[in-house]
Amino acid sequence: MIEIVKERNPNLDVQSVDSAAFKTYGRILHDFPYEQMSELMRETVIPEQGNQYVPSKEELEDDRIKKFIENSYYGGMPVQIGYCDGNNSSLGGLEFHKGSEINVAVTDFVLLLGHMNDVVDHTYDVKNIQVFYVPEGTAIEMYQTTLHLAPCKVSDEGFKCTVILPEGTNLPLAQSQRGHDPLLFMKNKWLLAHREHERFMAQGAHEGIVGENITVAYSKL
Repeated sequence: MIEIVKERNPNLDVQSVDSAAFKTYGRILHDFPYEQMSELMRETVIPEQGNQYVPSKEELEDDRIKKFIENSYYGGMPVQIGYCDGNNSSLGGLEFHKGSEINVAVTDFVLLLGHMNDVVDHTYDVKNIQVFYVPEGTAIEMYQTTLHLAPCKVSDEGFKCTVILPEGTNLPLAQSQRGHDPLLFMKNKWLLAHREHERFMAQGAHEGIVGENITVAYSKL
């Protein structure tokens, strides 16, 4: 599939998530209990349009898997297990968190990633974006210095992705908690939005992406 993605996107340097280039942004978790998580994700549904993100879903937070994740990857700290399923194809924006994010690819998808070192004056230039293909069956950890957002689909069926984060991340933020940081958008979620992302703009997100709203062309089944 990665060759098809490359063929349809000659303007993008699509790399495999198992390439050396990804080591700047994260790592593959070879010991992750993928089969168990994939089975739990069978109950989630790809929406007909747009994306659906659920920060925490009780059905995914099986005690054995949750404890394994907390002890193996988060030093015993509590986590939440949710998902992002959808039809996204564009960058839209970039976010980061304090603490790693684990993504489990229940389908193939592409990630558009950046690094916090390239954020200057609350602005990020898309010329620095790196494009990574993540095949079904892969669990990855993205470091807290990695800028990311929703996956991009590689077929018209859409994508399914488990999202694991420190507990409380992406929950609503009280106005009193915002302080003076223009990027703080939700609890433990700092966001730079592209002006073409209408929902982010309507919600008052910081317009911090310079350049085109990168779109990943996908294959029609």
